[in-house]
Amino acid sequence: MNDTVPAPRKPDLILVGDRPRPLVDGFQRRITYLRLSVTDRCDLRCAYCMPERMTFLPKKDVLSLEELYELATGFIARGVTKIRITGGEPLVRRDIIDLFTALGRRLGQDLAELTLTTNGTQLAEHAEALARAGVRRVNVSLDTLDRATFTELTRRDALPQVLEGIAAAKAAGLKVKLNAVALKGVNEAELPDLIAWGHSQGHDVTLIEVMPLGDVEEERLDQYLPLDAVRAALAARWTLTDSSHKTGGPARYVDVAETGGRLGFITPHTGNFCEGCNRLRVTATGQLYPCLGGGEQVDLRAALRSDAPEANLAAALDEALRIKPEKHHFRMDQRGDAPALARHMSMTGG
Repeated sequence: MNDTVPAPRKPDLILVGDRPRPLVDGFQRRITYLRLSVTDRCDLRCAYCMPERMTFLPKKDVLSLEELYELATGFIARGVTKIRITGGEPLVRRDIIDLFTALGRRLGQDLAELTLTTNGTQLAEHAEALARAGVRRVNVSLDTLDRATFTELTRRDALPQVLEGIAAAKAAGLKVKLNAVALKGVNEAELPDLIAWGHSQGHDVTLIEVMPLGDVEEERLDQYLPLDAVRAALAARWTLTDSSHKTGGPARYVDVAETGGRLGFITPHTGNFCEGCNRLRVTATGQLYPCLGGGEQVDLRAALRSDAPEANLAAALDEALRIKPEKHHFRMDQRGDAPALARHMSMTGG
């Protein structure tokens, strides 16, 4: 199979009567959000995400752009209205803009939003093309504004490229949200300045608790900074007012009076958010994980490459709904704990 994205076509709907059967799990949660990874490769080596000498997947195991498109249309046919392209770093994938362009043709029809999570290193090159494809919002991972800290944390001296990418996205008309993993003793003291800078640029900012996924070279418990403590410290500095703002993800938001911006908190440890989960994650190899923090998985690549891809994909999605757990079970309370799961976030799709 080549790596050319096909022209858009009306999907073959999976019907109940004359309507597509929606994706509803065993806890009556409607799935409308797909996080689709296009690569496990990344041009950074963030210490909380992967080791320096990371082993990436053979390219033959990764879905082609055509397969990724077909997979996405299968989800759209079942009621998914938001797709976030993830990685690894999605923009290191060759010809990835072709996939954005093909999916972007469905916007305003059966797809409400197409978006991206990126580390920003390649964003300056692609921001205008993303906007032309129909992307309106991007999430950029940025844990620090200090160049030395950035270099130590990511093991790459790439902060200038990231800042250039953020500026290019803004200039292209993309709404930028900055995602920062809160790390004890690393960027802890800098978080107020990072938030204030982001808000001064017109960007929302979301803080994230570190997650125990994959083996890394650092002690997880040494990295872990509970966001309830961070929020308390910020509330002593600023006026925080709970916001009803929603983006379809797990973040809970506050408005910051002094900066005039919006601040989100993603709290897998201190505030489980699973009761409202509306999403599924698919890796670049076509493995569907119903829960980021669970080991359950369904092989969509086998379904796509079978003799009856439509029927087998439908059955695989039904199986994923059946096994989707009620919530994740991360632990971050003992030194030396093994990771919750062996797979890295870059493989799962951030």
